[in-house]
Amino acid sequence: MQDILEAIMAAEGSDRPERELAGVAGLPVPEAYRGVVVRADETRMFDGLATRDKDPRRALHVQEVPTPELGPGEALVAVMASAINYNTVWTSIFEPLPTFRFLERYGRQSELTRRHDLPYHVVGSDAAGVVLRTGPGVTRWKAGDEVVAHCLSVELEDAAGHDDTMLDPQQRIWGFETNFGGLAELAVVKANQLMPKPRHLSWEEAASPGLVNSTAYRQLVSHHGANMKQGDVVLIWGASGGLGGYATQMALNGGAIPVCVVSSPDKAELCRKMGAELVIDRAAEGFRFWKDEQTQDQDEWRRFGERIRELTGGEDPDIVFEHPGRETFGASVYVAKRGGTVVTCASTSGYQHQYDNRYLWMHLKRIVGSHFANYREAWEANRLVALGRIHPTVSRTYALEQTGQAAYEVHRNAHQGKVGVRCLAPTDGLGVRDRELRSRHEDAINRFRGH
Repeated sequence: MQDILEAIMAAEGSDRPERELAGVAGLPVPEAYRGVVVRADETRMFDGLATRDKDPRRALHVQEVPTPELGPGEALVAVMASAINYNTVWTSIFEPLPTFRFLERYGRQSELTRRHDLPYHVVGSDAAGVVLRTGPGVTRWKAGDEVVAHCLSVELEDAAGHDDTMLDPQQRIWGFETNFGGLAELAVVKANQLMPKPRHLSWEEAASPGLVNSTAYRQLVSHHGANMKQGDVVLIWGASGGLGGYATQMALNGGAIPVCVVSSPDKAELCRKMGAELVIDRAAEGFRFWKDEQTQDQDEWRRFGERIRELTGGEDPDIVFEHPGRETFGASVYVAKRGGTVVTCASTSGYQHQYDNRYLWMHLKRIVGSHFANYREAWEANRLVALGRIHPTVSRTYALEQTGQAAYEVHRNAHQGKVGVRCLAPTDGLGVRDRELRSRHEDAINRFRGH
């Protein structure tokens, strides 16, 4: 691994980094590498604990694992940096179920996929790095290419996936429902997960948008999601977070009007730094949508709707960007405009949603389920980053050995934006190739740093 890292580091400061990086093609592939894993024999370790009391630091381990065989249509990537997503938190606390069930099911599919069914699971669904090897049939990518990886792993052997790959029955999230994920020194991906690394970003910055930026793009912009248009009022929950931070930028970049919902003055300030003008600090304004564990407070729904109309000049949201789930879903359905759309991609506060259906059917609203993105949507989302139209939201980074702590911060909601992890990269700030483009966007790139 040291030889590979030295070859990649030789590109730093070179006027022809592509030439230096091409040298990795001649280096041997290590027989083993360090990866962040959960272990099958520890899946019961949190039994009896409430979700909030389960500690990812106890379950996430950095250990040496064998380098897997590379199959047709796949690529082996030297991972310089990755990032923490909620799916890694869920994996680490074994909720809603241990991911080894996903790996076992995938392993039954073919002789090749049997590689994934192991007593350990290398996790992580983001990565930025350098291609080391490609398997048979790969022509678009070669050793030495600087890439980022999106997390859609799909077989595309079923007709259902050829209109929208997210509908393929063999669609999986890499590093969550497959093994050999991005929180490691090496990763195995399908070649159609790869995209060009934005040249003006460092490794940790380039790694951070992947999952959440693509998810936000499909949820808001794509015709598979809310099909956002100019002038739409978009209510964004958690608007300064890892997902909401990209939704806020996309709403602004697309000519929509974001109404950003946050939970602290610091988070409100981050939204304003992104250019949002309409911000609700739900903690400061005391919004509580549940009277108790079983009963929602419709008076609070009404007060929330009135606050939104106060900010927008009397307009209700055309689109509600949902991901908290149980805590907020009733309010989301209520405040959406007549004929509006609630688009949901997650349930970080609970999967069992309750809402008053009268406000849905009688007001002709829609609920749209949205899950990650297909390759085209991920590519377009990455293109916006590469053009400097959408910026990374990295607030802090950790070394690979500290991944448990990084996941703990996300689990406790003690973070802003995205939390990055340096895998092979020894420090932050490496991998920048286009200094001129970076200089034009330096403030925007760094606005989440230190929060």
